[in-house]
Amino acid sequence: MIFSLPKILSTSGKLAELIFFPSFCQLCSALLESPQERAVCKACWDQLKAPRHSFCLCCGRFFQGTGEPHFCSDCLRTRPPFSLHRSAGKYEGILKDIILLFKYHHFKVLGEELAQFAYQALKEEEVLWQKIDAFIPVPLHPKRRRQRGFNQSQVIAKGLEKTKGIKVLKGILVKAKNVPAQTSLVAEDREKNVIGAFRVAREGRVKGKRLLLIDDVYTTGATIRECSRVLKKAGSKEVRAFTLAQA
Repeated sequence: MIFSLPKILSTSGKLAELIFFPSFCQLCSALLESPQERAVCKACWDQLKAPRHSFCLCCGRFFQGTGEPHFCSDCLRTRPPFSLHRSAGKYEGILKDIILLFKYHHFKVLGEELAQFAYQALKEEEVLWQKIDAFIPVPLHPKRRRQRGFNQSQVIAKGLEKTKGIKVLKGILVKAKNVPAQTSLVAEDREKNVIGAFRVAREGRVKGKRLLLIDDVYTTGATIRECSRVLKKAGSKEVRAFTLAQA
């Protein structure tokens, strides 16, 4: 029997998918129904819901309850260097589980799907997207990027780029200091930890631009504030911020 090269390559590709991608959901152990379902099944994805919390109109911090959005006391007292921030959901439940799989268990394929969930949750927030010139992913230090194999914020940004058609500026904002991970620190130390950690490599690329910072999780906001401060100092006209979830 003679096999054509395209058929052999096609068969090899399917075998590779079976070998390298799990055939069951990493969260609920259900069998995955198609190769398009990678690592997490449709039933688990369907559990993700857009947030219904009230939130701060500036920093995006979720409030208890579902009242009208308003400014929090912190933003009324001192405005952050970014003009606004929005999160797609709370860092809990199924969203937290998928983010942890994505970041720490080498399931990079989940990044674009997370980006699509987040966009669907926030697509009506026109104030977040309008007149944005470029996406800026929050960078990792090169050493940490090598350890992880990818920058999760850049993967999310690329997913949003496909949906919105807004370009991602890579290598413009860089992490110059390999500081301890923010997750290892208490709230009061996070602000100090990131001071001087970031710099803009090519100021001409951000000067006069409206930028949307992209990150995965917003906790105290220290990283977003420091990145925004550095970008504004380099001449950015405005910085807004987008995260998958807030803790």
